Amino acid sequence: MRLQSSLRSRRILLVAMACLAGAGCAHPPSAAGLTVGSEATVDGTIASVDTQPWSYDGNAEILLDTATHGRVSVHLPARWNLCQAPPIDVEALSVGRRAQAVGTVTAADVVVVCERPEHRLLLAD
Repeated sequence: MRLQSSLRSRRILLVAMACLAGAGCAHPPSAAGLTVGSEATVDGTIASVDTQPWSYDGNAEILLDTATHGRVSVHLPARWNLCQAPPIDVEALSVGRRAQAVGTVTAADVVVVCERPEHRLLLAD
């Protein structure tokens, strides 16, 4: 009887460990369909706006929640004068607004708006 109880406890423990391991591997949707080095257009809702990196010559980061790619980080270079993209009204960017970004994919979930004249970050009216 004691052996059965011990085996039963071990099975329960193994099942619990397997469940926890599966939950630990779960993650939010990735930017599926974005290929590094390609040009991409992403539409979504602004989740956050961070221009603080501009103070130390980094890229501003606008997070877009998209239906097709999950959360995408849109980068705006600090040295905007070196970009071919048209100017962006950064003051108009706010959480909850709809936006469209066109740029180069530099990582699985990062789009940089800068290097081409057709690159842009537009707010939906």
